[in-house]
Amino acid sequence: MVLDRTALTKKLRVLLSELAGRVAGRNKDDVTEALAIIEAMDLQWIQKENELAQEKADLKKTAALFKQASDDARRMVEEARANAQAEVEAAQAAVLRVEAALEEQTQSLSIAEKEELEMMRKEINEARRIKMLHEPSKTMDMECEIEGLRQGLSQKSVEIVQLRKELLAAKRAGQTGHYELQGEERLGGALAITQINEGAVDVSKCIIQWHRIAVDGSKGGPITGATRPQYAPEPLDVGWLLRADLTMPDEKKESIFTTGPLDAAPGLGNYVEALFKKGSSEFNIRLVQQNGEVLEKPLHRVMLIDRTRIKLYKGRKTIAKEEYTSIIQLCGARGGGQAASRALYWVANKGLSLMLVLDSERERNAAILLARRFARDQNVTLFGPDDGISVSKISGRLP
Repeated sequence: MVLDRTALTKKLRVLLSELAGRVAGRNKDDVTEALAIIEAMDLQWIQKENELAQEKADLKKTAALFKQASDDARRMVEEARANAQAEVEAAQAAVLRVEAALEEQTQSLSIAEKEELEMMRKEINEARRIKMLHEPSKTMDMECEIEGLRQGLSQKSVEIVQLRKELLAAKRAGQTGHYELQGEERLGGALAITQINEGAVDVSKCIIQWHRIAVDGSKGGPITGATRPQYAPEPLDVGWLLRADLTMPDEKKESIFTTGPLDAAPGLGNYVEALFKKGSSEFNIRLVQQNGEVLEKPLHRVMLIDRTRIKLYKGRKTIAKEEYTSIIQLCGARGGGQAASRALYWVANKGLSLMLVLDSERERNAAILLARRFARDQNVTLFGPDDGISVSKISGRLP
């Protein structure tokens, strides 16, 4: 038979009281002390039971509040899921339209083709906007489809460049040349001078200078520091032809051109506009050169670009912090290397120049465009070395 606490303590009191009547002397004192201990324990048990009862009541209240909050959250999630599903379905329909447009695209160089590419870019931008508005788990499939479209557009860009080269070769039939430009002729790509016949002088033995040229070829200017066989276009190059002049050891010269004006990067304008509205943005960078000296080990830092200044820091340590002034220079890296399309050159002040590598071509070009946009609001023109003169020669205006 199992007794509860009250019955057990009562029985103990009775037994000890009976025992106290049967003993005397020291034994009776021990029994009396035991009775006092049982009384104290009983009071403690009662207190603990009261505390447990209060905790149980509090837990019930908390559980009720949690259930109400869970119900509210579930209802909000279901509403958000329904809205997101509708947006995702619309985006998927847009992707299907883009795929259909890609399949129908011809390999001609007509104006209609350029208009079609522009429409596809707008569709991709809209899909990216929807992805940013809703949780990633709901748009993961759409993101994969967009990546496929990017690859498709990149492939089409390569095909168009190849067609332009074939057309240019047909126009120049009978003319001899030893070199040509390879690579994607767009912002985010990289160009390289290559030999097209075995008898040509090795490119590394030639003196090279890259130029920006107006589309009609009437005006142009050299790109200061661009003297390597490779060149990664930066935002300032969009819309202009690029020309590379080669001077061989025997003083013979040859010039090669891009097949057309450089194209912009799809969606970059909308991305920069979104960053501009935020007022400031941070970019993860690797510092690889300082004042022209290559660092033994790249340093991981954060680059902050806001409406009034550019700041380079890590934690509480600031490497550079400069407001927009005429002293500052900012442009894409003008040397060669695999990371050139992700690198930018920043002259923070007269005593500090830095070469920074960002996570992607898109981040690099967005950082340059964002800084120039903020600088322009401060009445500052933010370009690379001698770019102000070069742009003036090309167009007579600043972008």
